[in-house]
Amino acid sequence: MNQDRLRFDLADLAEEVTPVDLRDRALRTSRRLGLQRAAATSAAVLVVLAAATGTALAIRPNSQTPVPAGPSVTATAPPVEPTPTPSAEPSSTPSTSPSETTGGGPNGDATFGRLVYGPSDLANAPSPTSTVRLQSWRPGDDPVRLLGLPYGPAQVNVSVSPDGQRVAWVETTGAVWVSAIDGSGRRKLRDGVDDVCWSPVWLPNSQQLVVRLNAGGDDPATGVLDVSSGKFTRVTGLDGCHAVFAADGTLAFADGSDGTIVLTDRNGRARRTVPGLGTKGSRYVSFDLSSLSPDGRRVALLRIDRNGTYGDAARELLVNAVLDTRTGAEVSLPLEGRQLRQVFFQPDGSMVVRVRSGDRYTVVLVDANGKRITERAEPSALRDMQIITAGP
Repeated sequence: MNQDRLRFDLADLAEEVTPVDLRDRALRTSRRLGLQRAAATSAAVLVVLAAATGTALAIRPNSQTPVPAGPSVTATAPPVEPTPTPSAEPSSTPSTSPSETTGGGPNGDATFGRLVYGPSDLANAPSPTSTVRLQSWRPGDDPVRLLGLPYGPAQVNVSVSPDGQRVAWVETTGAVWVSAIDGSGRRKLRDGVDDVCWSPVWLPNSQQLVVRLNAGGDDPATGVLDVSSGKFTRVTGLDGCHAVFAADGTLAFADGSDGTIVLTDRNGRARRTVPGLGTKGSRYVSFDLSSLSPDGRRVALLRIDRNGTYGDAARELLVNAVLDTRTGAEVSLPLEGRQLRQVFFQPDGSMVVRVRSGDRYTVVLVDANGKRITERAEPSALRDMQIITAGP
């Protein structure tokens, strides 16, 4: 046990439970409500500015009207409100002995990165006053306990930066927070932020977030929030839910009006949709996507029959298909009879494919062509959690 691990374990013993009222969250986001997503108006135009000048993008929200077109305005966020910085908190969690099988392939030198896990189902919250910890696991090592969060944000909107160093989340009160992944440097950036349809979305530079302010109000404002300065830049016409960025700046998002998945470049040009989703005559629609390949050519999403129940606006990280974003063709995965649960793209383009067989979960490392490279059985301690990111 190294010195950092011992320090994290001791900090963990001193942790206090933080009370959180989840009544509103349970009413609004329980998947058992089976609420059909409201139709929005015509697709919004996305504009994504270069990182040096701020970034803009466009998404269609469920059950919200589009922001009227007009000039973008810039407003400075209220002063950042620091909170006492908690001590670094990770500690090891016992794991089962992982098993491994290997295989060759063009990307045989690819390896598993660090997987970050959060709670998988809000309905299973131990109590309304519960605090839960994120965990990380690099296959081959023991899981590590990370920062503690209120149960609601940990399940529906927590977001890890692309460089794997920071975490952002929005509490049920509408306050957006950011901290290092170990919980240190915890800061509230501002209030009045959407915590359901809009998770705080990290830009590829790991320095800015896209958030929606005044969600549900008469004039919702979506735009870019600089994590260091707290400056918020409003961008008009930003509607939708569940955006994800690719490393090359490609943006994908769910259009709540018709079940399409839309992609643009970082300047909002070359707007296109994934074929076979949401268009007239298509069998499938999708309102939840979880990961986009670094080049924007493949997307992992939850694809459902257009005649099925759509659910609500809360984030869903389950995946049942990986599609080529240019053709709509499904990418074949080496499931070997196991149930597909999640897929996350890694920075090198490989995929971490989480599968289930009985009560056992396994993560499979798959190359860009869909060929298995290696796999590991997950520790039993992670069975009731879901992967929220696969990073460096």
